[in-house]
Amino acid sequence: MPIPFSPLLWLLIACVLVQLYFMGYYFLPFARRPEELPAEENQAADAEPVSVLVCAHNELENLRRLLPLLLQQEYPPGFEIILIDDRSGDDTYLYVQQLTQYYPHVRLVTVDRTPAGLSPKKYALTLGIKTARYPRMLFTDADCIPATNQWLRLMQRGFAQPADMVVGYSAYAPETGFLNKLIRFETLITGAQYLSFAWRGNPYMGVGRNLAYTRAVFQSTKGFASHIRSLGGDDDLLVQDAVQHGARVAVVAEPAAHTLSEPASRWRAWWLQKRRHLSAGRHYRLADRLRIGNFIGSNLLFYIATIGLLFSRPDWIPLATVWGLRTAAVCITYTYLGRRLDDRQPVFVLPVLDAVYFFYYLALGISLFLYRKLRWK
Repeated sequence: MPIPFSPLLWLLIACVLVQLYFMGYYFLPFARRPEELPAEENQAADAEPVSVLVCAHNELENLRRLLPLLLQQEYPPGFEIILIDDRSGDDTYLYVQQLTQYYPHVRLVTVDRTPAGLSPKKYALTLGIKTARYPRMLFTDADCIPATNQWLRLMQRGFAQPADMVVGYSAYAPETGFLNKLIRFETLITGAQYLSFAWRGNPYMGVGRNLAYTRAVFQSTKGFASHIRSLGGDDDLLVQDAVQHGARVAVVAEPAAHTLSEPASRWRAWWLQKRRHLSAGRHYRLADRLRIGNFIGSNLLFYIATIGLLFSRPDWIPLATVWGLRTAAVCITYTYLGRRLDDRQPVFVLPVLDAVYFFYYLALGISLFLYRKLRWK
């Protein structure tokens, strides 16, 4: 006798099938692709000098940690470091000025004020880009550090694919506590999306903590002109514009090419950070919004349908079967991704993080819909 499935159970099955598609077509193939040649075995990519740009606003202590690591990068063609001091009130200017006395390839750009109505970071970056000597530019943030001294070389290697933009991965340092695990899980899921989508030929974003592009790309989009008044989007919205202008996007996801950041230590700080990041999503191309929306929406509907089934007369055997299948797929896929991106989490924690993350995402979406005002530091 056939089991009478309820409509909610059919919805649950449909959601799982959508998620299995994303895991089977995007995430797992990307996670299991062969690693590329080590940097020293691909010298052909090391063909041009590079400008490394860092925008900083009252980041003196972070710069004391970052700049020595940038100076230690191994890149034979040569590179310059451009530090953009964006209205800092600390001793950033004095510190970088001292460095310029000893390292002629360290340069300082000072921003005293931002014109009214413009994004401070985008305005500062624009001034820095205008002073860059080299056509290739690599960007990171002051609160990041490169994972290795091969970071610059590996990221530049992406241009040899060939490409006009190179998107990389930026992880958060592991610490104790559930918030840290959730932040790292969210970073892994976001990275899995934009890296694997780009790898499949559908680039839609990058992260400013680890992003490279050419001057020609920046000029083709007229810089940040289309979104200069939006606080966020100096990375993902630029990628959106660049792709529409025909830019080729390469992915470099080797662990040695990552950057590392200190995660937020308080829930409110992370909440505000994610609100700012998600606010740019409404400016994405329709195809990208649909692709991302299908992934996020199928996961949210999965949990909402589950709650609905638990408050109705559940079909326990098919419900347990569907849950078991999805849980196994989540654990296997995210374990492979964690290994590939060197951002591992305990397997038994992954289903818990998955559930918390998507409800947190729902709360963020509701918050942005009700309260759209954002603030910049």
